[in-house]
Amino acid sequence: MFSPYYAWARGQSGVADPENFCALNVALYGPRGQRWAMTERGKRWVQRETRDFHLGPSHVHWDGQALVLDIDEVCVPLPRRLRGRVRLMPSGLCRFTTGLDAAARHRWGPIAPCARVEVDLCQPGVRWSGPAYMDSNEGDEPVDRAFRTWDWSRSAMADGSTSVVYDVRPVDGPARVIAKRFAPDGSSAAFMAPPRQPLPASAWRIERGMHSTPGHPPQLLRTLEDTPFYVRSTLRGHLQGETVTAVHETLDVPRVVSWPVRLMLPWRMPRRS
Repeated sequence: MFSPYYAWARGQSGVADPENFCALNVALYGPRGQRWAMTERGKRWVQRETRDFHLGPSHVHWDGQALVLDIDEVCVPLPRRLRGRVRLMPSGLCRFTTGLDAAARHRWGPIAPCARVEVDLCQPGVRWSGPAYMDSNEGDEPVDRAFRTWDWSRSAMADGSTSVVYDVRPVDGPARVIAKRFAPDGSSAAFMAPPRQPLPASAWRIERGMHSTPGHPPQLLRTLEDTPFYVRSTLRGHLQGETVTAVHETLDVPRVVSWPVRLMLPWRMPRRS
């Protein structure tokens, strides 16, 4: 979605092989500061099998019980190594998918909405475990053809389930809100999302909002990622009778495809052909 190299390749020929534009994005936030790695690699760096995906020195595979990521990347803009292992263990796998646009040319679905993660990094030397979430987005066309903006949030509920609200504002037509609660076994049920309430704009002046029960305005706890087109935060809100802590993301699609942003992205996303 964010690759300027893929966009340039499509602009030159009209088509491009997505497998020639692959990246493993690792964002690490903590008291020692942030580390970010997102090196895009060409097809010669990619090896794909049923349960294995090799991307340069990094390797992602399914061992039957967990998704294992053996990470060996170099951060930007400061060239520091990011190396270690992450294991994501689903409580149950989920088969739910839905179209984000009216034509369902863009689709979203959680794979492991309720999971545990074990992180063991030797560079930097950090280790922890806790709750986790994994989902998938896919599309049959560039994202700017369908959408203007969207807000997305996921909240851990008291019973161990995960509630997700996807608030999509398309190029044409009314906004679409998808609200689903996912149980640990992978089953899901729709719920009525409360009204959207505004949040403070980001440092790059991206307008954002979260669905929260009336009378319970959402509170911004921490902004984790603040870019010209995308912002990720942790929030406190109220959903389905509970006070929740949510991971929240806002995407401003016109900014993604703007030339200033495309010229800035290679500084955060180097490429090895």
